[in-house]
Amino acid sequence: MVRAKLLDSDTIMPLTVTAINAAKPKARPYKLADERGLYLLVTPTGGRLWRMNYRYEGKQKTLSFGNFPDLSLAKAREQRNFAREALALGKDPGEDRKTKAREDRIRRSETFRVISAEWLEKLTSEKRAAKPLSKLRWMVDLALPAIGDRPISDLTVPELLDVLRPIEARGRYETANRLRSTFGTIFRYAIATGRAQRDISADLRGALITPKPKHRAAILDPKKLGELLRAIEGHDGQPEVRIGLNMAIHVFVRPGELRFAEWCEFDLTQRVWTIPAEKMKMRRAHKVPLSSEVVALLKELRPMSGHRRYLFPSIRTGERPISDNTLNAALRRLGYSTITSRNTTIPSGSTCRDPALSSGRSGRHWSVASAILPMAIISGMLAASRSCWPTGRSCAPATARSPATARSRRRAMVTAPISTASSVSRTSAW
Repeated sequence: MVRAKLLDSDTIMPLTVTAINAAKPKARPYKLADERGLYLLVTPTGGRLWRMNYRYEGKQKTLSFGNFPDLSLAKAREQRNFAREALALGKDPGEDRKTKAREDRIRRSETFRVISAEWLEKLTSEKRAAKPLSKLRWMVDLALPAIGDRPISDLTVPELLDVLRPIEARGRYETANRLRSTFGTIFRYAIATGRAQRDISADLRGALITPKPKHRAAILDPKKLGELLRAIEGHDGQPEVRIGLNMAIHVFVRPGELRFAEWCEFDLTQRVWTIPAEKMKMRRAHKVPLSSEVVALLKELRPMSGHRRYLFPSIRTGERPISDNTLNAALRRLGYSTITSRNTTIPSGSTCRDPALSSGRSGRHWSVASAILPMAIISGMLAASRSCWPTGRSCAPATARSPATARSRRRAMVTAPISTASSVSRTSAW
């Protein structure tokens, strides 16, 4: 049974451009027939429109191809042939065109800008930390002027490279490599949501300059570490600041986590500090074991701020903690300059490292000066061991020791002779 057929005869003489140009408007619309069902509709206003009538599943339908001379006679015949081919396959050419137009419209709306914004919104809904999110938004914004309005499925590897090259040319190798990695994450999200076929950013591996790791200054000499610890013990400013500097040496947390520490998070009976998930970068609750020294510091701090929300409240109001510059200023007064680097790594000569560093990731933002940067080294000394930390984020050293032994060894380090050498770089990554 024939379900689709043309309504016009295939024996009509074909149109010519001369005949089309000679066609004049009349009081009523009229047709100039071409071969194989195509015709030109001439309107009273002078318009010349390409049309084709056909029947599909018993219904008469009309296809519109465009206006002459915007669509030439040859192009109109080409469109007619596509429609006839669809009819021969049992398809409705009108619906087929609508489907393709809808797909093109969707594809054009699925731009890199739209999908990256959707991905960032997903991260926001997952309650990711504000600072990492702001960095991701900043990196995505670097790419938007060049590829933001391009459909993500149409992007090519050279287009991504053209975004990264100017960043690399400014010497920002780390930023360029991180943006390449961000491209990969966005493409994988687009693949998962059915809007891309593959992650083309994988083809950029090896195309960018690999940044060289920058090793920060750190005090590795026990005597000079003792000098710094004695300087902290002798701090004559606010006692809360001295306690904060001392706690940073033991608890091994990010600066913001220490500054925003609240009394309700501490269980001195179990000797554990539970940092809520909303305060953690990875949005997972984190338990920090408390040594005897930290418990003693907390008991000393309790009369000063125990009635407040935060361990280290601002002197102006108890509703917010001390600023991120408070401890930096204290270190400057002690003779240690400060820096604000985002990433800090333990020098390659160190035998003890933070687990995050030993797994290849960049270092944390340390709480005290980079002079006391390798906190694992200090703890290793307290344990009379140079062995590395166990894997994971536990603050406990691998070798068990009694609190009394740890206190006596720390006391011996603090009372070590002051070195007369002043060549050690004193900087902070707070």
